[in-house]
Amino acid sequence: MKIIAGNWKMNLTFDQANTLANSIKSSNKNEIILFPPSIYALKVKEIVKGKNIKVGVQNIFYEDFGAYTGEISAIMVKSMDLDYVLIGHSERRKYFFESDEIINKKLKKAIEYNLDVILCVGETLEERENNKAFEVVKNQVLRAIEGLNNLNNVKIAYEPVWAIGTGINATPEQANEMHQFIKEIINIPVLYGGSVNEKNAYELLSQEFIDGLLIGGASLKAEIFNKIIEIAELL
Repeated sequence: MKIIAGNWKMNLTFDQANTLANSIKSSNKNEIILFPPSIYALKVKEIVKGKNIKVGVQNIFYEDFGAYTGEISAIMVKSMDLDYVLIGHSERRKYFFESDEIINKKLKKAIEYNLDVILCVGETLEERENNKAFEVVKNQVLRAIEGLNNLNNVKIAYEPVWAIGTGINATPEQANEMHQFIKEIINIPVLYGGSVNEKNAYELLSQEFIDGLLIGGASLKAEIFNKIIEIAELL
């Protein structure tokens, strides 16, 4: 089984989100996941009801309730019968200064409430050029899962920061090498993300250690995202 996930990030008006959600194909073979902006998540869940499509949120806080204006918690997500949460995306690390410690706390809270998680890891261009990519990713993984024994609900997305939204993609061989490395640390499904589109999806998904794709910009275009879903059906 392959996993095809779309991270809509902070994009789309409600009408656009509605149109997009109605256009996404489902799959009886693979797992399809949508991560709309949180304000749209319940509506998207309603729209795809009856399709084999799961819906998640792009972030949670690590407390259940409290004076944390603007945040949502794992228990809230669970109480609304949503399926997934993204944790540790590089944009959260960069713009909102999320440390490995914070990501670990969020992961623990998601697991406490039996949410499925896609944990994001990946190195910057400078770290790769300085031959630190594997060290950085290993540290991110180990610090995120510290103190956790049950990772049955967790998947990892390897997203090299230098390839996110840049149009520059890690080669399938580079991605596969890192995926194998991650699986040697913890043997759970690993997705690739970073300028994925319908042109490189087949070659990426054909790699031995790539279990799926976490798609950003291309997931905002139904024809492209559906084409990637169709490509995954061939494998």
